[in-house]
Amino acid sequence: MDNVLAEPSYGWKDKEDQLVIPTSGQVIKEFLFRLNIVRSKKNWLGFLGWFKLALLLPCLFIFFFKYFNFYLLGAAFLYSMVIMGTHGTIWFHRYCTHGAYKFRNKFWAFITRNLTLDMITEEIYVISHHVHHAKSDEPGDPYNATAGFLYCFLADVNHQPISHHLTEEEYARVVRLMDHTPVRPNSYAQYQKWGTIASPFRTIVGSLLNWAFWGTVFYLLGGPGLFFALFGAAGFWAIGVRTFNYEGHGKGKDKRREGTDFNWKDLSINQIWPGYVAGEWHNNHHLFPSSARSGFLKHQLDLAWCYVWLLSKVGAVSSYHDSKQLFLAEYHRPYIAGKDSQVTEATAIPSPILP
Repeated sequence: MDNVLAEPSYGWKDKEDQLVIPTSGQVIKEFLFRLNIVRSKKNWLGFLGWFKLALLLPCLFIFFFKYFNFYLLGAAFLYSMVIMGTHGTIWFHRYCTHGAYKFRNKFWAFITRNLTLDMITEEIYVISHHVHHAKSDEPGDPYNATAGFLYCFLADVNHQPISHHLTEEEYARVVRLMDHTPVRPNSYAQYQKWGTIASPFRTIVGSLLNWAFWGTVFYLLGGPGLFFALFGAAGFWAIGVRTFNYEGHGKGKDKRREGTDFNWKDLSINQIWPGYVAGEWHNNHHLFPSSARSGFLKHQLDLAWCYVWLLSKVGAVSSYHDSKQLFLAEYHRPYIAGKDSQVTEATAIPSPILP
């Protein structure tokens, strides 16, 4: 986990092992350097993510200035905030990274993978997220919130790509982190050429087919208005998801609350909005990363878990981890019992002193 990601030019930590907090200028310079596919074709994966975003943002403007109405706005809101957000949790977070559940067969994995417009790649998300959990809020965390907003927002290019200098043994170990995903890995020789696990050809063709399918569906369902509304909404989501870990770790400040957040090993917090719209109860998730459910309390709606649970009922998911009962037993019930005992002690009537 110390060497798997490509270290930025400003480094992860200084000589005293403290986090390096680069200036905004340094972050932007690094972003432009790593986005340059003319300089090195090994930059293709980071470039692809932002190229997709650049293609979709005009759709958002076309929707607002040519096809806008409140029905389509509602559809765009639902698609970007709820559908794409929940899908990101289902696929990239709980399945590809943590293996929190298993599909019965490749068909259901294919369906789940392509439930929404393809905007980010498994490799960029998965490998760096393993590092994030190993080094959460420490030097080396690829989206360490204490280093600032830009540090997190541009992390998919600056901090999340894998190193281009892995040995063959190290590369094989990195590939094993994605063995259960549908990504067909490059050979070591191909990795040395392209700098990635994923093949550029298969990745780009997969994205084109995904976009062609959903573009056709949207157009047939609602004409050009729905097409531009939902493609633009996907671009909006792709911007918003780059801000999540900054917000989900309190913007680098300790915003954890007793009785709401039970993990005190890092700055992750449970937030109502990402919890309800995407099933992302982040502090709970950091307590039990491999759980297919992170909405452990009654008020914590978890749409991602609802999807996994539903697929398990129809036989599409063969097994899953659910840490709710463990959370309640180890954290929540002891907390409630402790609060109750404090109330009892505070309200107890002293016994009269007998002569």
